[in-house]
Amino acid sequence: MEKRVVVTGLGAVTPLGNDVKTTWENMKKGVNGIDTVTKFDASEYKCTLAGEVRGFDGSLYMPKGDLRKTDLYTQYAVAAATQAYEDSGMTAEGVAPDRFGVYIGSGIGGINTLITEHSKFIEKGPGRVSPFFVPMMISNIASGTVAIKYNAQGPNIGIVTACATSTNSIGEAYRVIRHGYADCMLAGGSEAAIVPLCFAGFISCQALSQSTDKDRASIPFDAERGGFVMGEGGAVVMLEEYEHAKARGAKIYAEVVGYGCTNDAYHMTAPNPEAVASARAIELAAKEGNISAGRDVYVNAHGTGTPLNDKTETAALKRVFGQDAYKLHVSSTKSMTGHMLGAAGGIEAIASVLALGEGAIPPTINYKVKDEACDLDITPNEAAEAKLAYALSTSLGFGGHNGCLAFKKI
Repeated sequence: MEKRVVVTGLGAVTPLGNDVKTTWENMKKGVNGIDTVTKFDASEYKCTLAGEVRGFDGSLYMPKGDLRKTDLYTQYAVAAATQAYEDSGMTAEGVAPDRFGVYIGSGIGGINTLITEHSKFIEKGPGRVSPFFVPMMISNIASGTVAIKYNAQGPNIGIVTACATSTNSIGEAYRVIRHGYADCMLAGGSEAAIVPLCFAGFISCQALSQSTDKDRASIPFDAERGGFVMGEGGAVVMLEEYEHAKARGAKIYAEVVGYGCTNDAYHMTAPNPEAVASARAIELAAKEGNISAGRDVYVNAHGTGTPLNDKTETAALKRVFGQDAYKLHVSSTKSMTGHMLGAAGGIEAIASVLALGEGAIPPTINYKVKDEACDLDITPNEAAEAKLAYALSTSLGFGGHNGCLAFKKI
């Protein structure tokens, strides 16, 4: 028998705050977390803006000695997972180790470590490369590190699907619990890729906004959009089998009721403009959750601010819901966080869950110029109130990866 799956804990480190409460309050206020890059001198780059995490203290979550052996992306993941675990009220006695798993992914992984150790290798020779280089760099180590911290001996996978990483991590974790392989799963993603090399790479493939105005850089669905703004951080949720959560008296944020996962099989970076597979991911999640379009549905769109993505995503929603797509409440929180890459789907799932609980829809900020191809209700500039019953969170990643999560108010 298929199990019910609920969200019992939330954790996040984002450009809007180093915890969920701060991030969510700033989202509702429409605070812009994007500003001039400070992690390196970007003055000579075509893009100079990013959504950086500020004031992060990894020692709050890990021993200082371990920080030196841990890439920043893993530190963000551990911080977000710790917050989610503690928020859930879970204890070591509350779940059997072999029934507790971790699915935390990263689109890029330990790129800071790779660059640092490569420089050592070139400048000082192979003998100076750190013995921790490989475990610090690999993109599964965040998931493994969190498992070690909490003795989670159940299913453990570090999913890598570019911008859809967190959404797939949460969706696959949902299926693990739904089909009886675990009782609890920490799931989400992490990214710390605001480094010169990644900036140069994304600029070269013409993905980043070249605006010098932080209020006109990440502008999803706006006719003047020209690319996304890189963000960073970590976002993790605690998923739990409903009866398990109920038995221990856990607070429940929402129920996960659907998940869709497809691939465009079309292009390395561009979405298929026909939106066939992306629409199918949304349709699969909505159908599984028994969701039809209405004013009680919120969609946290992938909404990157690239010309193709936003147009394609609008088309996908119309393909699934027809004219009823205009009834949906839609917004892109990337207008405030930038694109957190492997962590994006995680923070957007959290925003979806909190929107359901509070009936508060975070806005798409800095919206000015209407695009007729992106004409849904995108909640421009100011948060809205609505009596919500369902939420959908969508992700479309490089490589054609599409994911959609469906949540229900409970």
